[in-house]
Amino acid sequence: MSQFQGAETIGPGAVDAPPRGHARGRPSRRGHGHPWLTLVAVALGVMMVGLDATVVAIANPAIAKDLGASLSGLQWVTNAYLLALAVSLIPAGKIADRFGRKRTFLAGVIGFAAASVLIGLSGGLGMVIFWRVVQGFAGALLQPASLAILRNTFPADKLNAAIGIWGSTVGISIAGGPIVAGLLVENVNWESVFFLNAPLGVVALLVGFWVIRESRDEQAVGSFDLPGVALLTGALFALVWGLIKAGEDGFGEAVPLVSFAVSVVLFAAFVWNELRVERPLLPLGLFRSVSLSAATALIVLGFFGMFGTIFFITLYLQQVHGMSPVDAGVRMLPMTGVFIVASPLAGALTSRFGPRVPLVLGMVFTSVAMFGLSRIGVDAPYGQLWPWFVLIGLAFGMVIVAGTEAIVGNAPAHLAGVAGGLQQTAAQLGGVLGTSVLGVLLSTKVGDVLFGRLTDAGVPGAAAEQLAGQGGIVSQGVAPVPPGTPAPTAEAITTGSHLAFMDGFQNALTAAGAVAAVAALAALAIRRGDTPVDGAAAV
Repeated sequence: MSQFQGAETIGPGAVDAPPRGHARGRPSRRGHGHPWLTLVAVALGVMMVGLDATVVAIANPAIAKDLGASLSGLQWVTNAYLLALAVSLIPAGKIADRFGRKRTFLAGVIGFAAASVLIGLSGGLGMVIFWRVVQGFAGALLQPASLAILRNTFPADKLNAAIGIWGSTVGISIAGGPIVAGLLVENVNWESVFFLNAPLGVVALLVGFWVIRESRDEQAVGSFDLPGVALLTGALFALVWGLIKAGEDGFGEAVPLVSFAVSVVLFAAFVWNELRVERPLLPLGLFRSVSLSAATALIVLGFFGMFGTIFFITLYLQQVHGMSPVDAGVRMLPMTGVFIVASPLAGALTSRFGPRVPLVLGMVFTSVAMFGLSRIGVDAPYGQLWPWFVLIGLAFGMVIVAGTEAIVGNAPAHLAGVAGGLQQTAAQLGGVLGTSVLGVLLSTKVGDVLFGRLTDAGVPGAAAEQLAGQGGIVSQGVAPVPPGTPAPTAEAITTGSHLAFMDGFQNALTAAGAVAAVAALAALAIRRGDTPVDGAAAV
């Protein structure tokens, strides 16, 4: 058991490798290993990722116009990053544990910042997508390592507060991203949105190199579990690919079904491999902890509801209400801004009551907000929206902080990188599931009601029949008004299309509310370390 400079020992199994050149009895450089300075360095790195989560959505229309991207091409600007990130997170966490969390974190910072600059310098959509893939791999190195560094730097009684501040940093960047991106796109160009990561990356690199103390799992010796890496990567790739294609084509099509079948086979092979190898990529003994297992499921379910809802709320504000990107970003501040306050509040609640209370509250808040938003209409005034936005912001802060603490805090300290990768993978899969499943529910409902909504709004039957095939466009909140359409007919098409979109919107959010309600019940299974994994801190 080792001691952490400036921190108490977190628990058995915590192993912190001393930095090279640090001889016993010789003082380390000023600030090196200091927990709160380390948190600053980590926060600067994750701020880049948080900004990227929202600025790309705002920049997408400008990218499409400048590079002539189709809708599917534009979707891959987001999906390429998501796919690379999802398949890499757990292997990246293992890499951090074995080869050094500081080293891995700084490599991720360099890669993310460099890829961001190269995206801005790209001259075509293909290169934008390629560098988004590289950015996803770099983000996978950065994110689990950041949580592992906190896990191995802070004492147990300070870890909740540190994760709360870490979550607040993500919240600040998510909250400011739409406004910053809108201003840059409208006044400079879309490339400047990606150049923004360069100065953040340089500062994070310099501060991190100076203050972060290296740590690794000294038990991770011998061969690396390459078969486990290949099987898990393949299984996650097939799952995420199937979800993405299901969101585009529907869950009943051949490509999603085959992808899901391949994913099941590869996951089964991965479990078999992990049970037989001496040093597995993902020690399955982690899941003997009820708290860790339940928290992983809750992260998936929480992100399912919240990320899927945020996606459709953005479409509602911009396409149905006709707001500009900056206006939509400002209107969403009650959601993203409250998250900044909710994160430290969730950390305090977790310290006092354990993760169960904030997780139950978070999922109940999510369910109530989803059901509330499912009742709004086309012309809902902002006064009917912002209270639900506030509730979603509170819920998101509680779920991400308490869920993260339950996963990382209940893993052995020497497997903190793996635990961080598990948390991030659960979040990404939840986001993909939410966007894909809720998207299918929305578009299916739109297809069912579009013709009737158009004719009820006054569109002639023949014209409505032709427009009924435009459900994919209407599912984005766009009214497919043909050029040269007379004003009365154009107004009728717009009215009918927006009503059909709202039918799908309400259908999707009702499903999200039901999922959140089930997740609130699942949160009751989390206890304070009732089945702790070897060396895990009780939470």
